[in-house]
Amino acid sequence: MIASITEYEITQAELRALEQRLERLQESNPVGSKGFTKAGIRKMIARLHEELALF
Repeated sequence: MIASITEYEITQAELRALEQRLERLQESNPVGSKGFTKAGIRKMIARLHEELALF
C-alpha cells in the first residue's frame, strides 16, 4: 500500500520500467511465445495501477 508521495513516485518509476520491459519483450518475441512472462509483467503493471489509483 502506498503511504507517501515518495512511495507514489517510486511506484510510478517501477511502472514505467515494467511497461518498457513488456514493450521490449513484445518486440523481441512474436505473439504466442513467452506468454507467461508477458502475462506476469501485465499482472504486475495492473497491481501497480491499482495501488496508484488508491493513493
